[in-house]
Amino acid sequence: MGALTTSPALGSDLSVRYLPDETPLPMPPCRLDGSTDAKLARQRASGAVAARRLFIFGGTIALTAGGAVEMYDVLKVGGVTVLEGIVLALFLVLLAWIAFSFMSSLAGFFVLLRRRQDVLPIDSHDPLPAITGRTAMLLPTYNEDPHHLTARLRAMHESIGETGHAALFDWFLLSDTTDPDIWISEELAFAELQRSCGSGRLYYRHRSDNTARKSGNIAEWVRRFGGAYDCMIILDADSLMSGDTIVRLVHAMEANPQAALIQTLPIVVNARTLFSRLQQFSSRLYGPLIAAGNAWWHVSEGNYWGHNAIIRTKAFAQEAGLPELRGRKPFGGHILSHDFVEAALMRRAGWGIFMAPALGGSFEEVPPSLLDFAARDRRWCQGNLQHLAVLPARGLHWISRLHLLTGIGSYLTAPLWLLFLLLGILISLQAYFVKPEYFPKGFALFPTWPAQDPVLAAWVFAATMGLLILPKLLAYLVLLTKRAERQAFGGGFRVLAAVIAESLLAALIAPSMMIFQSTAVAEILLGRDAGWQVQRRGDGGIRREEVYRKFAVPSLCGMAMAASAYAVSLPLLLWMSPVIIGLALAIPIGLVTSAPTRMARLFATPEDNLSPTVLKRASELACLPRIEIPGALLALWQNRGLLRAHMESLEPPPRKSRWIDVDLAIARAKIEQSDSFEEVVASLSARERFALLKHRVALEQVMKLQ
Repeated sequence: MGALTTSPALGSDLSVRYLPDETPLPMPPCRLDGSTDAKLARQRASGAVAARRLFIFGGTIALTAGGAVEMYDVLKVGGVTVLEGIVLALFLVLLAWIAFSFMSSLAGFFVLLRRRQDVLPIDSHDPLPAITGRTAMLLPTYNEDPHHLTARLRAMHESIGETGHAALFDWFLLSDTTDPDIWISEELAFAELQRSCGSGRLYYRHRSDNTARKSGNIAEWVRRFGGAYDCMIILDADSLMSGDTIVRLVHAMEANPQAALIQTLPIVVNARTLFSRLQQFSSRLYGPLIAAGNAWWHVSEGNYWGHNAIIRTKAFAQEAGLPELRGRKPFGGHILSHDFVEAALMRRAGWGIFMAPALGGSFEEVPPSLLDFAARDRRWCQGNLQHLAVLPARGLHWISRLHLLTGIGSYLTAPLWLLFLLLGILISLQAYFVKPEYFPKGFALFPTWPAQDPVLAAWVFAATMGLLILPKLLAYLVLLTKRAERQAFGGGFRVLAAVIAESLLAALIAPSMMIFQSTAVAEILLGRDAGWQVQRRGDGGIRREEVYRKFAVPSLCGMAMAASAYAVSLPLLLWMSPVIIGLALAIPIGLVTSAPTRMARLFATPEDNLSPTVLKRASELACLPRIEIPGALLALWQNRGLLRAHMESLEPPPRKSRWIDVDLAIARAKIEQSDSFEEVVASLSARERFALLKHRVALEQVMKLQ
């Protein structure tokens, strides 16, 4: 057998207290057909808030109406056909979507120029405030790398310790891991974390039943331990927050008793590939503009993004228990995109949902490649489309319904854009190959010419693209007014070059993303469930064969569009070239963007040039030697202290169950037929090892073998 590598603290004397005493807090599932009777929920918005929303929606309507008139003038020459009418309708929907986003960005531009956040002001430059309540830091995980996970957790724990408020925070690593080797590695890494931090306020819980995924993981914790805590801060496996930010969030909750949730704006860090670098740069430069605009008109009807947010525990338990949707997957079952719904339910009861976009010290990572991004996006797409069943829920605030609608629309716009492009090509092909009828039946003094106005069409196209590009320029202008931040980015000229490069590369990537999202919507409508995939992090490590296979469809779409456009005319091919080039070059774009980039300096952000202390510390801890295990069962067999801690952490088995655990039954049968420990380990599959690790009696039986 191989040797188990451990630190001296993880020997046979290993003693770990995984969980505190339980303090239950009821969290019943809510009813979507009934609302909570709360005065705050029925109050109308103030005049100032109403004026803000009038600005956003009035501007959206004005821009959409202007675009509708111009697009109608493009198409009306010779009369509007059925296909042209459909194109006009699609254009109106898509233009309204773009105009709505533009108006929020325009509002954010003025907010940032004023340099005053008036919704929920949290000044990160004031002395650290005093806090009194107890807060739980919750880090759900699912088959993540335990070494990097505990490195981030330890960095945050140390950062809180530096604030002097460590006694008010308890830390919970909530595992839904299903890989047996990762599970035992988690336990080993957690024991090392407890030893290093010297704290009894670090806890670990492994949930053997993964019902409702992340939302079920959090709800299970609330029902068992939530009664002991005033607030909880929800993290993701890639989240990182500074102690200063955490304390200021807690103080903001204590100072605003009507608030149930405060969402921070996570800053993307640790990007290595070209794709993740683009995401990091764009979110860092453009994100604050969009977030400031949204916070300005959302006010207390904000949204929740599922992580890097503080939540009032009792409000969450009373109002945010999620029901199971009727019907079969993918539309039925447990709600995947739970965060939007939880925010809407708490707002329905009168609680305020706020955003703090100006508060720094909140970080996250992004998928390293377009394929990884699309895989995560596929799960989010299914979850957001499930919101169609939540929209009719009684008592929701209309802004909460709008959040649900925008989440749905963020995915439905992709197939709408694709349909818009295909209909445009079809109209051109029809005009080219179908003989026009210049003199229709009936009297006509002049012939009917089937044509559109190409000059006006070019202006409409330019104006639409302008609404997409202008927010980037507005964010750049805001940066120019902030000397310190501009220097942290590397200077105004470098940022301008990066904005131009990012815009061009994003334009090349967007067509493939349109195909992936359209495919995802089609698969969901056909009843295909997304499952629960493990997200790749770091450099991604995508094989060329995977890129060739998954980018084949976008490439074929690009070649088909190119052939169709060229069949009509060279000008049409040139007109559609931005989309066609992105699709036709999908495979090389996928390869280049998923690899580590030499353009890191161009797309550098302040966090790259002046790394925050907590981020630097997490990176240092991640570079320390990791604890490797030769396998879950062998690690337990060689380390009796780890075995004892694992046994003590196991949940008691259910008294009676109608279902037979097939994997456990097979594992026990193999144990009976084996003569040695090595033979058992060699014969068990991963699923059977996982079932064995959950069963105390069967595991003891294996550990007694020689």
